Amino acid sequence: MSMRLKLLRKKLGVTLETLAEKTGMTKSYLSKVERGLNTPSIAAALKLAKALNVQVEELFGEENGGDPGYSLVRREQRQSLTQDDQGPAYASLARHIGGRALLPFVVYPPADFSQSTFKEHLGEEFIFVHRGRVEVDFLSERLVLETGDALHFNAQKPHRLRSLGDEQAELLVVVHSED
Repeated sequence: MSMRLKLLRKKLGVTLETLAEKTGMTKSYLSKVERGLNTPSIAAALKLAKALNVQVEELFGEENGGDPGYSLVRREQRQSLTQDDQGPAYASLARHIGGRALLPFVVYPPADFSQSTFKEHLGEEFIFVHRGRVEVDFLSERLVLETGDALHFNAQKPHRLRSLGDEQAELLVVVHSED
């Protein structure tokens, strides 16, 4: 995402200061993202996309000149968007296709909430536990999800995740954002 964010920002004539103001993120943090020293969370990526008025996939993918109207991402082609001790590791499961509002990811939550800050963003979120067990913390309530469980919620509700047990949890997370 590093080079892509900087290219999009410069192409649109947006300064780091302006982007920081629009997103509520610090200029220092955004600079680190652009240099590949930090990877934004899904919520932060959604804020960046909204501030730049682009689809969130445009921050992660390459230019796609011949859009066939669908997105196919083979397992070995997944773009890993690993967080460095700041929360879940995740990988995008789709490339940009025009006007899409669903953003699918594979998420590997950390084992400890201290590495996972509360996130909130516009839209809805759907979580399916593909492997392992996970705990979802909604500030006032915690839910434990087992393999095969699914959870759908308003993403403006503050939430964070952690993997439970010895097996690393693997989740399918789909975020719906209408801008």
